[in-house]
Amino acid sequence: MNVIFLTSIFLFFFRLTFKRVIKEASVGEFSCIPYILSFFSALIWTWYGLPVVSAGWENLTVASISAIGILFEFSFIIIYIWFAPRDKKKFVVLMVSLVLAIVGVTVFFSSFTIHGHHMRKLFVGSMGIVTSMSMYSSPLVAVKQVIKTKSVEFMPFYLSLFSFLTSLIWMIYGILGRDPYLTSPNCIGCFTGILQLVVYCIYSRCKKDEPPKTLNDVEKANNMEFITHS
Repeated sequence: MNVIFLTSIFLFFFRLTFKRVIKEASVGEFSCIPYILSFFSALIWTWYGLPVVSAGWENLTVASISAIGILFEFSFIIIYIWFAPRDKKKFVVLMVSLVLAIVGVTVFFSSFTIHGHHMRKLFVGSMGIVTSMSMYSSPLVAVKQVIKTKSVEFMPFYLSLFSFLTSLIWMIYGILGRDPYLTSPNCIGCFTGILQLVVYCIYSRCKKDEPPKTLNDVEKANNMEFITHS
């Protein structure tokens, strides 16, 4: 559990790009969608790991780490709302409200309508797979951007590394626990993580003499992948 905890925390840490937002007091073209999706996924997996869905505390690790993810992602969203213009504030609040409503319906439906841990895990786990797959497949667009620009500026090495390590450890955890709902999406995560690392190694030497990127340029490129899924 300690290894899973550490890699997950490092992944959250390296996704923290809001230092620039706070410094410039502006979100620019930066999209909050990836953090909303991560928030959604963390909520679903936290519920999945609780005894109501899983048998006893067999998935305590999933619940506890996902709960920490909720705190991180919600903090990012609050910071975004604070510095975002009025129209973007409304959009984020609407999206978060929709996510909370869906999670609320999921909790109610799986608690009072579906009986038995097996069926509850099937229902909630399937939702978890969908949310995780959407996030893990998104970096493919970032890989395309790196190949196109021949620059790894928009795909940080440590973010790619810990994305791969986190997916790998969760996949192993799912295999050992014979849990297909944890194993399947993290298999995709391992593949995309390896692909990012290979592409990084190939293009990390291809540096161009370009003027420094602005916040809008960097964040827009970093989040192109998520906008395509919105």
